[in-house]
This record gives sequence, C-alpha cells and structure tokens, in this order.
Amino acid sequence: MTKVVNHERTSPVTDTGRCLDTVQLEGLERSFRSWAEASKRPDTKLSRRRILLIFLLIRYTGARLNEVLNLDPLTEIDFKSHIVHLKKGTDETDRAYRVVEVSEALSSEIKRLLDVQQLKQTPGGVFRIDPGHVRRKFYERAEACGIPRELGAPDAIRRSRAVELIQGNMPLPVVQKILGHSTPNLAASYLEFSDEEIHNAVRFFVDRENQRKTSARNAFFGKINQIQKGDIQAIVEIVALGGHRISAVITNHSLARLGLKRGTLVMAEVKAPWVMIYKGDEEPRTTAENIFCGSVHRISNGKITTEVVVRISDSMELCSVITEKGRKMLDIHENDTVWIAFNASTVVLHVD
Repeated sequence: MTKVVNHERTSPVTDTGRCLDTVQLEGLERSFRSWAEASKRPDTKLSRRRILLIFLLIRYTGARLNEVLNLDPLTEIDFKSHIVHLKKGTDETDRAYRVVEVSEALSSEIKRLLDVQQLKQTPGGVFRIDPGHVRRKFYERAEACGIPRELGAPDAIRRSRAVELIQGNMPLPVVQKILGHSTPNLAASYLEFSDEEIHNAVRFFVDRENQRKTSARNAFFGKINQIQKGDIQAIVEIVALGGHRISAVITNHSLARLGLKRGTLVMAEVKAPWVMIYKGDEEPRTTAENIFCGSVHRISNGKITTEVVVRISDSMELCSVITEKGRKMLDIHENDTVWIAFNASTVVLHVD
C-alpha cells in the first residue's frame, strides 16, 4: 500500500488564482530555454539569451522588471557567494540595495551565459532593453506553453515567486524583505528577523528547491492533476515538472487526513527495487500503471544485484535494482532503449 508522509504546513492561505504554480513556472522556464537555443543565428541567439537571463532573475529572485533592467550583472552579482544585489533606482549614488540569494547552480548558469564577449560589450549594459519588448517576449512564451498571456507578465511571475516561497513555508516577513515589500500587517510587524536568520531561511529554501531539480532520483515533484475515489482507496494522478504523469494509490482516509486535492504540490517517490525494467522498442504488456521509455545511462554491476540508471528525459533519471543474472538474461547495456515500469501501489507521496 502506498505510504504517505506529511510535513506540517505553516504557510498562510494564499490566493493563487492570479499567479502560476511551481509546475507552470517550470513549464514556462522550459519554454524560455528551448526558445533561447532554437535560433541558428548568433545575433538572435544572443538576444534571446538576454531575455532568458531576465526571466531567470525575476523567476528566482522575485525582482521587479525595472530592477533587473537596471542591474549590472558583472558587478552586482556575487558569483562566489551566489548573491544578487538589487536596487529600484537608476541613480548611481543610490546604494539602497537589497540582497537576494540564489542557488549555486543558477549562479553558475548566469555566469556562463554572461561569459560571452559580445554580451559584455553590449552598448548601455547587458539588460538595457526596452521594457515593452521584454513584456512582449514574456507574453509570447506564456502563450506558447498554454498559459494565459497576463500570467506570463513579469509582475505575475514576481507574484508567483512570492506565493511559491510562502507555500514553501518561508516566513512571511522574510518573503516581504526578499521582494522589497514593507511589512504587510501589524501582526507581522512584531516578528523581526536578523540578517543571519534571513540568510539561513533563504539558504534552506534555495537548497531544498535546487535538490528537487538535481538530486532527487526516482522522485517526481509536481502537482495533483486528478483524484479518483473508490470505496476504500483512491487513485491520485500527479503531473511532474517534466510533464510526466505518475499514478499513486492511497487510502481515502489518508486523502481526507492530508487534505489532498487537485493542485496540491507533492513529491512522488518509488524505491529502486520496485522499479521493473523491460528491453525492447515496443511498450511492454504489463499491469503496472506507470510506464516510461528511456535509454540506459549507467550500469553499476555487482555480483548479486546490479543498479541500472535509465534517463527518461534531460532532467529525470530512474534507477532500477535487478539481479545481475536478470541483467545478463535481458542483455541490457548502456545506451540501450528500455522501458521502466512500477505499480501505483509502490509510490510514496511526500507532502510539504
């Protein structure tokens, strides 16, 4: 039977109707990335990468569009400490910065994208772009992945980041300081955080967020798309960040106790011994509800058991532990096309 892990939520109720959830934000990010690399013309690709950089900064710092356009990334991003210094005004004497931390992975990517001589020599600065042009490109990317254009606006993405932080249990006053807001209400004004406490809270969230993307093997982070209730148990369908659909079976009691509903963000995990592997070009005939096609990325051979890592997308790998005798019988080698399958009853749901 599927296990369910519940971690206590402390975030306030937030109206998410006017913003994107994490899965939609990830879809929008993929849209920007593929668009930025699609052009074969060097000048067009360079221009698109500038827009991608603006999106990534708004997406992960919650910055205002004008703050990013006024940013000098070569001097106001600390790539060693992974910190972005943001300010509202254009006045060079205005040193009223606010500091926002980003993940090491994002910091490295921004540095790599900026490490282009033509970009460094851009007249007026890397981000000196017409705001109207930036907004139009944001609208285009949103519509390209099925998102209403108004939800692809820079301010909507900034608002979505705020909701994402709050739903991730980051203290509301910390979120306010990150986004450069004044204290939202009198009750919150009694709760003060030192700079060190803010740093620790943000670093914890950024590390956890990055871990979801880079190190969670056999784990799908996404949102509940559909729930089918039976007499005793329910089938829960999750749409993961990469678009994969995973089915899990839990009891109706767990469903009610956790308050799971369509749109709830969850982590779906399956242990490697429960993951079955099939070789062949055609989808296998199996009763397993979750089936994915991929290529063998790595094999770690043992005397008794062997670990087979299968890449089902650029950002997702699944691991299967089988006997070495079974691997030889199936004649599985690296780069082979294989099918990965696991039952819905073996999926563990984790809820923040």
